[in-house]
Amino acid sequence: MAITDWPSEERPREKMLKHGGSVLSDSELLAIFLRIGIKGKSAVELARDLLTRFDGLRGVMDATADQFAEVPGMGPAKWAQLQACLELGQRYLQTTLSRGEAFTSPMLTRQFLQARLRAYHHEVFACLFLDNQNRLIRFEELFTGTIDCASVYPREVVKRVLSLNAAAVIFAHNHPSGIAEPSQSDRHITQRLQSALGLIDVRVLDHFVVGDAEVVSMAERGLI
Repeated sequence: MAITDWPSEERPREKMLKHGGSVLSDSELLAIFLRIGIKGKSAVELARDLLTRFDGLRGVMDATADQFAEVPGMGPAKWAQLQACLELGQRYLQTTLSRGEAFTSPMLTRQFLQARLRAYHHEVFACLFLDNQNRLIRFEELFTGTIDCASVYPREVVKRVLSLNAAAVIFAHNHPSGIAEPSQSDRHITQRLQSALGLIDVRVLDHFVVGDAEVVSMAERGLI
């Protein structure tokens, strides 16, 4: 049955217009992006096939253009549109952070960091550079590593802080395992960075660990 034959209150687009996107399932949101299905399958059914094939929404977003094109009804143009949606979301979050105070918007900060770092299959160490009112100056990915760890150099962080005239920082890195539990090495490098930046009166406000379903604040854990 085509979506147009469904009761109006069950159609994804109408549900979003009436109640907002938060009430929709992953397959319903993806169906709105797809717009139409293929012969014998509605957009929702096609969305469910994509989620099954790629093991969830993250897998769909991480799929390469070639992998995406292997699915009937998909192709390079649709993949490019999906990546554009993803990039727009990341830019929106960064722009919103730039206008406000990153440290006083923990949920927005988490959403932004998760959007930027979660998909990497290797470890990436990043920094939010803030002014003296905790507003975002710049977000940068500073170091990359293997799937196990990233080499973080405090001297390079200090040089970048000084060049941007930052008054405070928020660090973040992802765990490719998907488990956002701070490790002993995470605690150790945070302490080293705090010590180095303390010498130039720059505050370390937090260090977030990004996993698949969770972003853990080391400050909230009492580790900073």
